[in-house]
Parts: sequence; structure tokens; C-alpha cells
Amino acid sequence: MKLNRGRTGALALAGVVALSLTACGSDNPTGSTETSGGSDAPAASDLSGELAGAGASSQESAMEAWRAGFQSANPDVTVSYDPVGSGGGRTAFLDSSVLFAGSDAALKEEELTQAQERCFGANAVDLPVYISPIAVVFNLEGVTELNLSAATIANIFNGTITNWNDPAIAEANPDATLPDLAITPVHRSDESGTTENFTEYLSAAAEGAWADEASGDWPIEGGESGQGTSGLIQTVQGGQGTIGYADASKAGSLGKVSIGVGDEFVAPTEEAAAAALDASPRDEAREDGDIVIDIDRTLTEPGAYPLILASYLVVCQAYDTQEDVDLVKAFATYIASAEGQSASESAAGSAPISDTLRTDVQASIDAITLAS
Repeated sequence: MKLNRGRTGALALAGVVALSLTACGSDNPTGSTETSGGSDAPAASDLSGELAGAGASSQESAMEAWRAGFQSANPDVTVSYDPVGSGGGRTAFLDSSVLFAGSDAALKEEELTQAQERCFGANAVDLPVYISPIAVVFNLEGVTELNLSAATIANIFNGTITNWNDPAIAEANPDATLPDLAITPVHRSDESGTTENFTEYLSAAAEGAWADEASGDWPIEGGESGQGTSGLIQTVQGGQGTIGYADASKAGSLGKVSIGVGDEFVAPTEEAAAAALDASPRDEAREDGDIVIDIDRTLTEPGAYPLILASYLVVCQAYDTQEDVDLVKAFATYIASAEGQSASESAAGSAPISDTLRTDVQASIDAITLAS
């Protein structure tokens, strides 16, 4: 195994995708890296180098704010992030092209095994640092809000419900003027953690209407699609009668669906996403420091929105240079801090992680060390 592979790959990618601080796009960048945890992280003034990551496009707006705040406090560090999608980010991380990945789905068992070589004999860990509702978005003239049950959403995307004035839609929306117009479902063309979370929700909550298992690859052949979050949104915006799914922060002017939860319909807000996360357990089968949330897609708690993604920062527990250790620990500490979470909330409408979860995430970050 070539121990310098990760550094070389990271520098190469950084040369392609690195953006200057002025291009980061945060209206209110935050600068301090001090948190209640991580006291052994290097002082901001001591940090220099290049830190390359890739992954979930859902994290793009948050990552811009995180980079802006971190680079403001650490002007000798260049952080780059290529929003290639969760699958592409995990691949780049596992082949040592980048030092960290963003992923809307935790590493799978086979990926955890691969990661031991990439991480110089140590494990990789998933750190939930970006919590956001996935919005079912649509473009329908004269309609900006709709109520839909999980079963109805599943039947729209599996092709069973094909027209906007279908009785199942009309019954849940008696005050909406629904046209006699064909529905055009739009899905992601790339492997996507957002797709995996969306299909997991349909599989669990649609009462049998969704026959396929959860997958990062769209399971139904044909249909309209878009590359990445931006590509899907553009495809939905470019049509009439279109419907898709995306991180709620990217919905823009598109209509958004309130989904059926118990006896009510709940909109995709950060407060509702946080309520769903708090009501969901962790995956106890994971190794220490690998924090994966088992989101309860069928909860009926009032005000909770279970169609959420817990998007992860994927890092190694060991790197082969002290510079990489210091950079990854400092950047991850800033992301998980109250300040970093506030920056993400402002930039992307994400739900800040709780103090309890932050404590556990920080403990995992603090454990990152130099490979022996």
C-alpha cells in the first residue's frame, strides 16, 4: 500500500475544485474554531495546507458556509469540496483521492472493510453533522402546496397514479385546483444518498405501495431524471406537472409537499426534521465512534417529519501524516461546533445537531490519530 496516495490524490483534486474564500458564497461566514470539545486541536494560526473532500450535493450550501468560516479563521488552509454525489464521494474517499467525504448514506459493510486499507489499518467513521428534510417538490401552475400520504407519493413515483386530478390527490387537497394533466416523476440519475433515504421512506411508510428495497440507485427503469441535486431541481423547474425529491434547502420557488404523519400532514421544516431525528434510535451494531442514526420512517409523533436525511461527514480514525490529522480534526470540529451548525442552518436551512449528539461526534473527532 502506498502511504502517500491519499495526500497526492487530495492535492490533485484540490487543484481542480478548490475555490477561493471569496467564492464560498456564505453571506455570514463564521470564523472561530473554538468549541466545547476538541481542546487538543491545533490553534487556528498554526494550520496550513490543503484539505480536499467530495460527496453529497445536498451538503453543498452547508459546505460553502463551513469552508468560508473555517478558512476565515485559518487563511493558510485551502478547503475544497466537489459535490459529485454521495456515491461518488464515498468512492473518492475509499480510493484515497480525498481526505473526507460527505454522504447522505452511511458507509455500507463492504465499504467499511475497504476503508481499513484506505485508513492505514484504522476504521472509517460516519459523523452525522447535517440534518435536513427531503422535500417532495413539484411544478404545477397555480399550486404551491399539497398534502400527500406516503402511499400516494409511492404510487406517483411507481407509475400507478399518473394524473394530477387523481382521486387520491384530490381527496387530500379539497381546496386545490388540480388540473387534468399528466404527472411527470423525476428521479436522480446518479447514485445518491438522497435517493436511498427517499426510497427507504417509501419502502417503510407507504403501506406496501412501494415494492422496491431502499437503494441509492433509482430502482425503476426509464422516466425523467437529473444529475445531482441541481440537475433534478432544474428538470422539475423545466417542466409542467413534474414532481421530484431533493434536499429542502434547494427547493427554491417549487411547490413542496406536506407528508402524512399519523393524523396530520407535516411540512418539511428544520424543526420537524429535528423532531424526527430526536425520536429515532442509533445503530447499535456500529463500532465505537461510528455514529449512524436509524431513522424511524413510520413514526407518528406530532410535528415530526420522517422523510429526512442524516448526512454524514466520513473520515478516517487515522491518517499517515500529522498535517492531515490536524486539518481533518480541526475542520470536523468546526463543522460539529455550535457555530458551524449555526452557519449551516443559516446557509442551508439544516437542523442543528443536539448538544448530546455533538458531544459524541466530538469524542469521535478527538480520537483521530496518526497512523502507526
